Amino acid sequence: MAWRCSIARAVLQRPGNQDIQLDFLLNYASNIALYPVFQKYFREVNPPLLAIWGRNDPFFKPSGAEAFLNDNPNAEVVLLNTGHFALEEEGDRIGALMHEFLDRTLRSDLPRQRMPSK
Repeated sequence: MAWRCSIARAVLQRPGNQDIQLDFLLNYASNIALYPVFQKYFREVNPPLLAIWGRNDPFFKPSGAEAFLNDNPNAEVVLLNTGHFALEEEGDRIGALMHEFLDRTLRSDLPRQRMPSK
């Protein structure tokens, strides 16, 4: 696990990354403004949805994942005993959960639904 922290630290410390992260943070409001579009899509189309979340994430609380259940009866939420970096902490398990979900939900005989554009 220590090597993962070293890699993450190196990635975060590369030149220009502070500006990239700040831009991402400041642009997050545009993501929030699109929530009604996402919610409408989930309510109308009900696509298969898998939300895998870190139960102990200090930034994105479990209620954010559980909100998908309000709009989409085909949503599944898995809360793992991880923090914000769930993929780094439980990558193999998350991969297995995704494979199982896709095996159950993808059907080649159905047309693919696309997110509506703005």
